[in-house]
Amino acid sequence: MSNYDTLDELISARRDDIYEWATGRFKQLMAEERIDDALALADEFFEWLDPDQLHNEETLFYNEEQLQEYFIELTEG
Repeated sequence: MSNYDTLDELISARRDDIYEWATGRFKQLMAEERIDDALALADEFFEWLDPDQLHNEETLFYNEEQLQEYFIELTEG
């Protein structure tokens, strides 16, 4: 699983990457005076950009292969 020991660590790292990208992009758009674009991005990532909500926002994840196996099990089982 690359540099991560568990799936939880991988998901956490990916979430951190998305957070860093979103905040960096928001700041860049504001610096470029692209206010409408910045607000659209902030609307999509509001919970992530708000420091009071950042750690309370749920990250939902599913493993596509496991989900497909479960579906087959339920429908053909």
